Amino acid sequence: MTSVAPGAPPAGSAERGPGQSSPGQSSTAQWGPGPSGAGHYSARVGLRQLASRIVTLCWVELRKIRHDRTEMYTRAIQPALWLIIFGETFTKIHAIHTPNGIPYLAYLAPGIIAQSALFVAIFYGIQIIWERDAGVLTKLMVTPTPRSALITGKAFAAGLRSIVQAAVVVVLAAILGVALTGNPLKLLATAGVVVLGSAFFSCLSMSIAGVALSRDRLMGIGQAITMPLFFSSNALYPTRLMPGWLQAISKVNPLSYEVDALRGLLIGVPTNMWLDIAVLVFAAAAAVVVASALLPRLAK
Repeated sequence: MTSVAPGAPPAGSAERGPGQSSPGQSSTAQWGPGPSGAGHYSARVGLRQLASRIVTLCWVELRKIRHDRTEMYTRAIQPALWLIIFGETFTKIHAIHTPNGIPYLAYLAPGIIAQSALFVAIFYGIQIIWERDAGVLTKLMVTPTPRSALITGKAFAAGLRSIVQAAVVVVLAAILGVALTGNPLKLLATAGVVVLGSAFFSCLSMSIAGVALSRDRLMGIGQAITMPLFFSSNALYPTRLMPGWLQAISKVNPLSYEVDALRGLLIGVPTNMWLDIAVLVFAAAAAVVVASALLPRLAK
């Protein structure tokens, strides 16, 4: 008869190290996913963090709009002036020949939507400078959330505010008799285009904030580039009416592609929609990368 010391493991079940597995059981099942599984798990966690950050910042932006609608009302004044004064006047004098004889006010409305989104997003960097001065940015930077998730969340939050602004312009255009599409899918795609455009310009603003480092400098740079971006696009007039040098600038201006996509969706102007969307996606992604790289410099 064989005696077993108290507390000793039963025969055949000796203690095993991390690299060993019991008979019939793989080490992967005992100790979690292998290298490829760990990579997929890490990717899923990263995507969840990104989605969570985007949703959180969008919710914060909605709360701001809900509790203080003053900015939304005041920002609606400028597009209203463009549509009522500039649009109505140029419609009557027929100074600008539009494609397919489209009424100029209808041709102008998508351009004013893009302009409104631009004006909302281009000064979004001021908010991140304010967060730095208040100590909020430093707290966000020490969390495990990736910098790209933080920038992307803020970019989509700017897009959400721009959608609210675009909705105001659409309602105002309808009051003025502009025949915009009523197709829900096209309106949803319009919101997506506005978000992409706003994401690019808000990331551009946050990149400038990472270089300028102060609100006053950012305001000056923002004011210096806003109107050139607007007037070098096709928001007010067709590209074919521009001088050659301005046409070249318009071709590399993301605002022109945003306006093209909005015109194709809202008033049915023929456009290369896939090219417009591809340019906006690429521009937004590149801007996120640049802004994420400059964020630590701003947080110092």
